[in-house]
Amino acid sequence: MKILLIGSGGREHTLAWKILQSPLCSELFIAPGNAGTAGICTVLDIAITNFEGLAESCIKNSIEMVVVGPEEPLVKGITDFFKSNKNTSHIAVIGPAKIPAQLEGSKAFAKAFMQRHHIPTASYQEFSEANYTQGVEYIANHSLPIVLKADGLAAGKGVLICNTHQDALTEFESMIQKAKFGEAGKKVVVEQFLKGIEMSVFALTDGKDYVLLPEAKDYKRIGEDDTGLNTGGMGAVSPLPFFDEKLKAKVIDKIVKPTIDGLYKENMDYKGFVFFGLMIDNGEPYVIEYNCRMGDPETEVVIPRLQNDLVQLLLAAGNGTLNNIEILTDKRSAVATVAVSGGYPEEYQKGKTISGLHSSLPPNCLLFHAGTARAGDKIVTNGGRVLVSTAFEDNINAASALSARVLEGITFEGIYYRKDIGYEFK
Repeated sequence: MKILLIGSGGREHTLAWKILQSPLCSELFIAPGNAGTAGICTVLDIAITNFEGLAESCIKNSIEMVVVGPEEPLVKGITDFFKSNKNTSHIAVIGPAKIPAQLEGSKAFAKAFMQRHHIPTASYQEFSEANYTQGVEYIANHSLPIVLKADGLAAGKGVLICNTHQDALTEFESMIQKAKFGEAGKKVVVEQFLKGIEMSVFALTDGKDYVLLPEAKDYKRIGEDDTGLNTGGMGAVSPLPFFDEKLKAKVIDKIVKPTIDGLYKENMDYKGFVFFGLMIDNGEPYVIEYNCRMGDPETEVVIPRLQNDLVQLLLAAGNGTLNNIEILTDKRSAVATVAVSGGYPEEYQKGKTISGLHSSLPPNCLLFHAGTARAGDKIVTNGGRVLVSTAFEDNINAASALSARVLEGITFEGIYYRKDIGYEFK
């Protein structure tokens, strides 16, 4: 079958790499892709939110399945668009409809959903211009630290942890009164701060049943030892030593199953990936956030560990037969290290020539493109996160060292990467 993959990051390069291993895929298209996917897929120069252009290309190329990588098209309703068009309604779209995609698109929607289905999460209140003064009073009397979340999509920058009431009030004013995050911050969720260790759990659902994919932990801070500014993710590890059968059972019983059951009971059209961002506090799991797609860079360790045929899994999600599938995983440790542009996550330049990409990789290593583009016969940087090196070893320490070592042979002006991904497990 012919498949269209939507997106342009490291997540999409990883998904493309895996999809192409399936004998069920006769041709893989990508829109718009990057320099890495250009070498293995048929590129469509179409924006991820140009639904009309994507639909026309699907019809023209006889595409039978669309796999949506990033959140923006899902939150804006790409699944609904394809299903409501008689010329594309037969195409299987892997990704939730617009309403359930609000689990990621609206923090308030997600919190209300969790309340309805008794899913453990931090206590919260939501505020907007309409009840701004109540928000000020609520924050002034809230225990510290205080978490402020922009309700909508804010490119991963809409979550603030404030250690003083004054900082929280200043940020609250900036979000609602001064549009710090634009429309995304017109409504703010004020949340209890949860302590513990963060992790990510992933499920693929057909709307009723689900399969659990390998778990992961990503590293957001730009600096080693988790210091400095938050980023979109500097690396990831899988599996996690502390995610034993007891904790896994709690996560399934208290979070995963109630979430999937809740979607089904509320008749939400959800066929695709569910990302559970969790905090583990004294052995108890709490939901920090939902995403309606795979994480990045977690995908770069989760999908390579997956031993099933990914297209077969996606077809089962589309036709409601996931209950018949057993997930198989590589037991080795996988570590992904992200190489970023100088200045990231703040201001950075694009168009820097990348050298060393054509050197042969060591055994058990993969290199995925994230923010790259072709410029004539060169490959150049085209984003903050540029490349992702994934390595397999018998333990996290060895995999982390090998993953970083791959990037030593690659250069571009301003290249930076952490060498301590998985440091707390070494």
